[in-house]
Amino acid sequence: MSTDAKAVVPLGHVVIRFAGDSGDGMQLTGDRFTSETAGLGNDLSTLPDFPAEIRAPAGTLPGVSAFQLHFADHDIMTPGDRPDVLVAMNPAALKANLKDLRAGCTLIVNTDEFTKRNLEKVDYASNPLEDGTLDSYDVQAIGLTSMTVEALSGFDITKKDAERAKNMFALGLLCWLYSRPTQGTIDFLKAKFAKKPEILAANIAAFEAGWSFGETTESFAVRYEVKPAPMRAGLYRNITGNPALAYGLIAASQQSGLPLFLGSYPITPASDILHELSKHKNFGVVTFQAEDEIAGIGAALGAAYGGALGVTTTSGPGIALKSETIGLAVSLELPLIVVDVQRGGPSTGLPTKTEQADLLQAMFGRNGEAPVPIVAPRSPGDCFDAAFEAARIAITYRTPVLLLSDGYLANGSEPWAVPDAASLPAIDPGFATEPNHDGEFWPYLRDSETLARPWAVPGTPGLEHRIGGLEKADGSGNISYDPDNHDHMVRLRQAKVEAIARSIGPLEVDDPSGEARVLVLGWGSTYGPIGAACRAVRAEGGNVAQAHLRHLNPFPANTAEVLRAYDRVIIPEMNLGQLALLIRGRFLVDAISYNQVRGMPFTSEELASTITDVIESL
Repeated sequence: MSTDAKAVVPLGHVVIRFAGDSGDGMQLTGDRFTSETAGLGNDLSTLPDFPAEIRAPAGTLPGVSAFQLHFADHDIMTPGDRPDVLVAMNPAALKANLKDLRAGCTLIVNTDEFTKRNLEKVDYASNPLEDGTLDSYDVQAIGLTSMTVEALSGFDITKKDAERAKNMFALGLLCWLYSRPTQGTIDFLKAKFAKKPEILAANIAAFEAGWSFGETTESFAVRYEVKPAPMRAGLYRNITGNPALAYGLIAASQQSGLPLFLGSYPITPASDILHELSKHKNFGVVTFQAEDEIAGIGAALGAAYGGALGVTTTSGPGIALKSETIGLAVSLELPLIVVDVQRGGPSTGLPTKTEQADLLQAMFGRNGEAPVPIVAPRSPGDCFDAAFEAARIAITYRTPVLLLSDGYLANGSEPWAVPDAASLPAIDPGFATEPNHDGEFWPYLRDSETLARPWAVPGTPGLEHRIGGLEKADGSGNISYDPDNHDHMVRLRQAKVEAIARSIGPLEVDDPSGEARVLVLGWGSTYGPIGAACRAVRAEGGNVAQAHLRHLNPFPANTAEVLRAYDRVIIPEMNLGQLALLIRGRFLVDAISYNQVRGMPFTSEELASTITDVIESL
């Protein structure tokens, strides 16, 4: 497409939110804009936000779907607190998002949908485009629907199909406004509608019409440009958390030489891991869509017994159903990775919203003393490394590992430096190959360093053995009800998990001044908002330190030393204080718990304000 002669204004960063009805294609629009932005080399972070209902009533507040993108010419850590630009496709989208807007931001509003009926659906007594409600914003009132229909008048498609292309018109306009490339979207449409040539042509025409409208309209006097962000050399791609996690599991499978088996029951927001892994049979991946959560983990544990890297994926409610088999895996001492992509609860809760409220369930949610290592990624790209680390621990220490992601990481995206496969460390499964005790094979003799028991593949000559859920005699693995043996075995299993701390790095602290008296401690997806908040506090002259936990059980060996080096420790969590409870109980540190459970990530603004208040109270 050609460019125009309008002035181009450079910007350092922009936050754009696309919002509309669930059927308006806002997730697709945001995803395409993100892909074009990633191709330009901007740093970026995204926050998809959509309803749990498959199709909520059109034009209602529960049916609003949104996609927010923050992109910049420098390193950023969050999808942005408030949008600089809101594209509102109907009154519901406007009303649902108006509270998040700053005065002066740009509102691109689809006027065609502001009918009396649609206004009444969201309890607007009058039209906000006409009654002064939006006077503090830069409102661009555009008939997106009617202009799209007019642009497609020569195509042999229904009016309804023409109206559906309005998201492509809006995408074309925004690509023009922020100097995004277009060929990637055109290629995407060609692939998506390859078997529907008329629909393909109509969508491309709508996209180009939106671009051309930006060029010719007097509504936009300038366009904007956000230059690429400086990044270290390498191959990059835009990635969301669930595919990154899937790739991490595949990498661990390759580096360990173990076939990867996934036993899973579909559940939001974890299902994309199943979808992604099912595409990679060429890497020896076997996926099994089970009839329920219990069958999924049972199959995965059976695969682990057979010598595979067993994995099961779920979200909060599914973890409750899998708890008995996780306990069995603790008793059997077999490698197993249990992925919990956390969502709002309790029960069915908020299936499409994010939360961090499963930590205590991961730590203690089994009968008996059943300790399980816990690993948590901090960003979408970090899901790769966290999954690889979970597999390393599971295989090395012969234990189930709980990997706690969440909905924000699963669906959010960022640029990801694709790792060099040759640089990934090997993971040695160390299968038992011969008897280990006076010509016999004892399945519960332990490695002196890791305390892991030997892993013998069934069918290996001379290594016949039995394992099960009943307590075992130390070494031989025979069933034992001896009180002293049970006490010994419980302590051994705990000591094995504690031994993992020797193989993980120390808790690192970001304290640029070296003079901070306040430490902000986080885990999981709070990393970005905490980091952005600490930057904001430092920019205003405050001294604050940040530390982030990947390993939640066991904690890094230097955790107590780090915590006691500061006068105050703040722990922000998207729960009611679960890590704070563990920190207080384990280290006797009177941590300040800062909590919210709104189904949305923290904003850096609110965290910065809290940190500043604590600093000023000292």
